[in-house]
Amino acid sequence: MNKLPIVILISGRGSNMQAILDQAARGELAVDIRAVISNRPDAPGLDSARAAGIHTAVVDHREHSSRAEYDQALQSAIDQYQPALVVLAGFMRILTPAFVRHYQGRLINIHPSLLPALRGLNTHQRALEAGVSEHGASVHFVTEELDGGPVIVQARVPVQPDDTADTLATRVLRVEHQLYPTAIGWFAAGRLHYRDGAAWLDERPLIQPVRLDCGDAET
Repeated sequence: MNKLPIVILISGRGSNMQAILDQAARGELAVDIRAVISNRPDAPGLDSARAAGIHTAVVDHREHSSRAEYDQALQSAIDQYQPALVVLAGFMRILTPAFVRHYQGRLINIHPSLLPALRGLNTHQRALEAGVSEHGASVHFVTEELDGGPVIVQARVPVQPDDTADTLATRVLRVEHQLYPTAIGWFAAGRLHYRDGAAWLDERPLIQPVRLDCGDAET
C-alpha cells in the first residue's frame, strides 16, 4: 500500500501528533511520517517523536528577525522531506500568506471550536463565557485567513453546567484525537481534496462540514 508522506508541525507536547503516530503504528492510517518539526527546541512532543523513530527538526522562531524570514526557513526544512500533506498539530505560529500559498491544498489544521465560531485562542474559556450548550473541534484546510479555511470535519461536545475551561478542553482533546486521523486518512485515500476554494470529499464539495458523533470516527 502506498503511504501518504506527511510532515507534522508542533509547538508543545503534541498530543494530536501522538494520536497520528499511534494509528500509523497500528496500521490504521496509511501515512509515512517523514518528520516532526517544531519552532521550540524544548517541545515535549519532539521526545515522543524521537522515541517512535521519527526524524525531528527544530526551526527556532527566536533565531529569525521577521515572520517572513522564519517561514522561509521553515518551508525549506519541510520541503527537504517532500511531504504531500503538512499537518499543523498545535503549531502556535501565525503563518505568512506566502507560506500558506506554497502549501495550498496540502496544509491542514485542527482547531478547538466549531468553526467559524471562536476563531483564535482561548476557545474553551470563551465558549463558557458565551454560555453555549455545545463546543467541539474542527479540521480545516489552511488559507490566508486565520482559522478561516474550508472546514472538513467537526465533532460536537456538550458543555456541562459544572465545566471549567480545563475539563472542557480535556473532553474536546479526546475528540480531536479521533477527528484528525480521520481527515488525514481521507486525504491519504484520495477521497479528500482542496479545489476551487472548497473542501471536496468523494468528488463532492462539502457545503457543510462532515459531522462525527463523539467517540465515532467513521463516516
